[in-house]
Amino acid sequence: MLFGALAFCAALAGVARAESPVVVELYTSQGCSSCPPADEILAKLANKPGVIALALHVDYWDYIGWKDAFARPEHTKRQKAYAHQAGARTIYTPQMVIGGVDHVVGARPMDVVDLLGSHKARPPVMQLTARREGEEVAIAGTPPEPAQGTLVVQLVRFTPQETVAIKRGENAGLTMSYHNIVRDWQVLSEWDGVAALELRVPAPGEAPAVVIVQKPGPGEIVAAARVK
Repeated sequence: MLFGALAFCAALAGVARAESPVVVELYTSQGCSSCPPADEILAKLANKPGVIALALHVDYWDYIGWKDAFARPEHTKRQKAYAHQAGARTIYTPQMVIGGVDHVVGARPMDVVDLLGSHKARPPVMQLTARREGEEVAIAGTPPEPAQGTLVVQLVRFTPQETVAIKRGENAGLTMSYHNIVRDWQVLSEWDGVAALELRVPAPGEAPAVVIVQKPGPGEIVAAARVK
């Protein structure tokens, strides 16, 4: 197990050197006994500059004895939409969706690293920046080359870390630290990608945020940027 963790960290170091971040969405639940290893992988990804790692807690395990306080029905809805796009009939945890298109069991670290490397090898199609200005976020992007069609611009806000003592359900007795817990996923606008992207949106408070430009569906993530 130690060897696997060391191999994962070594492989991840190479991915993190690249500049354009890859978005990793982990669909997880405090009530899922298979999820803690995936939550630990996401914790490692959360600190890597080449990755935007986001934990989306789902609500469909709440019935088995422990209600996940981070779970949101809209996360379940988003995961179902990904499954529909992929032609899958079921959803599961832990699942990672990488770049909006590749689906992998979230507890398989080397599979995750391989997919991250594949995405990092792709040349960027646009430049995207997001900058905090007081209580607003200023977003700027260049038109994609080649053209990508209609794109969805989204602002995601998250909590960097929280620790939870789980008292019931499949993980009863565990104390878990969760990272990059998504609290709000807001669709800002649709963008045709013809003219440059220029948006200013309200973002009160100090919660960290990222901007994601994605094909509808949800589909492929074309670009992402941390709000600085």
